[in-house]
Amino acid sequence: MATGLGQDLQGKVVLVTGSSRGIGAEAAKGLAAAGMKVAVHYRSGKAEGETVRDAIIAAGSEAILLQGDVSEKGVVERLIAETVQHFGRIDVLINNAGDLIERRPVADTSDDLFEQHIALNFRSTFAACRAAVAQFRKQGGGGGIINLSSIAARTGGGGGSSLYAGSKAFIATFSRALAKEVAADRIRVNCVSPGVLSTPMQDRTSPPEMLAALAKQIPLGRIGAADECVGAFQWLCSDAMSGYVTGQVIEINGGLLMP
Repeated sequence: MATGLGQDLQGKVVLVTGSSRGIGAEAAKGLAAAGMKVAVHYRSGKAEGETVRDAIIAAGSEAILLQGDVSEKGVVERLIAETVQHFGRIDVLINNAGDLIERRPVADTSDDLFEQHIALNFRSTFAACRAAVAQFRKQGGGGGIINLSSIAARTGGGGGSSLYAGSKAFIATFSRALAKEVAADRIRVNCVSPGVLSTPMQDRTSPPEMLAALAKQIPLGRIGAADECVGAFQWLCSDAMSGYVTGQVIEINGGLLMP
């Protein structure tokens, strides 16, 4: 049970998209540890999603497991509806699902790959935010949205990642605009922006030599771990700790980028 700062999270409901692995899995478990009820979501990693859900339940918190490909139209709206149907409400949406689908120079990028990035990294976040705002208003106002940006939004990312970097820049700017629109409803919208972390996506898309070179550039001298984002999620979910924070991008990158 949560105690002290952040105890207002006890009993609140959060949906974390893409929470079967990596940052999303750590966020789901960390928010459950702070007392939140968690909707864990996966696309294809059912066994991994079940592991996250079961770990949360074993630790004494409540969790459900939801499946869906967020790049498909209507899926994020269904995930939010299923969360509300099970728990009776939703208090926080974390749009974590996304991917650097494939590294490809712009000159060699097909329309199909472009559309895949649009569907997964742009449209899903927009649609989920739209649905969450409607649900928050239906509940009488209040609520939180945390979108996942990336250090790539500021640096342009590594080679062949222009679409991914562009999508994360869109998310940061879109989040600021949305924060202004919904502030009167007491809905806060912020971003968590990870740097170079050891995650399944990073390991799949970044060669070891690239990661080794990046580690030498990081002032803290190492690649980060996915669970090092958990504190930022807990802080942003808590009105007691961050109730006056909206429209912000929280950078977690070991000093690699210092705005």
